Amino acid sequence: MPDDAKQLPRATYRSMDQGTKEEYDLVFGYLKDFQKKLPDRLLESLKTLKVSYYGEPVDRYVHSLQTATRAHRDGRDEENVVAALLHDLGDMLASDNHSDYAAAILKAYVRPNTYWMIRQHGLFQGYFYFHHFGLDRNMRDKYRGHPAFQLCVDFCDKYDQMAFDPDYDTMPIEAFEPMVRRIFAREPWGAHAKLDGGYGEKY
Repeated sequence: MPDDAKQLPRATYRSMDQGTKEEYDLVFGYLKDFQKKLPDRLLESLKTLKVSYYGEPVDRYVHSLQTATRAHRDGRDEENVVAALLHDLGDMLASDNHSDYAAAILKAYVRPNTYWMIRQHGLFQGYFYFHHFGLDRNMRDKYRGHPAFQLCVDFCDKYDQMAFDPDYDTMPIEAFEPMVRRIFAREPWGAHAKLDGGYGEKY
């Protein structure tokens, strides 16, 4: 907690059932201010991918930038580019379900199909390597018919699996920062998140 924050008024309840309307108004006011700084925290968190696991031709940070660069140069909209930038953010803290981690961050700010694409990209990416481990590379086919199926196929084929080239002209994080700020300046659960029937998933 910053030193100056210690001087601000705070709630006095010891359990939530003791809280008053005035205290919750106070706390949620602070929360709104905190949420406004989400883009800063996301951009800073991306840098941690520089020290993720070793062995690939580029680190996870460069991979993320390169995935977003390829999506941007292919004419994808800002929402898809930002999703591409953040798609592997879970590698640091949720290695076994990193797709869910990134999708959860994006969910309130993007269209349902974009959310679904990021949530499923780990499985769809398996098309390129599952067979080396005796697994069915076509496990993604169980989702064939989903409205975002082809979107996820294209994301993995054109951007994600291609983004391991140390010689590629990858755009710097500064190029994506304004996009991140615009996407996360959206009203959470706003109109964009209610398109295509919202989140009533049957898959």
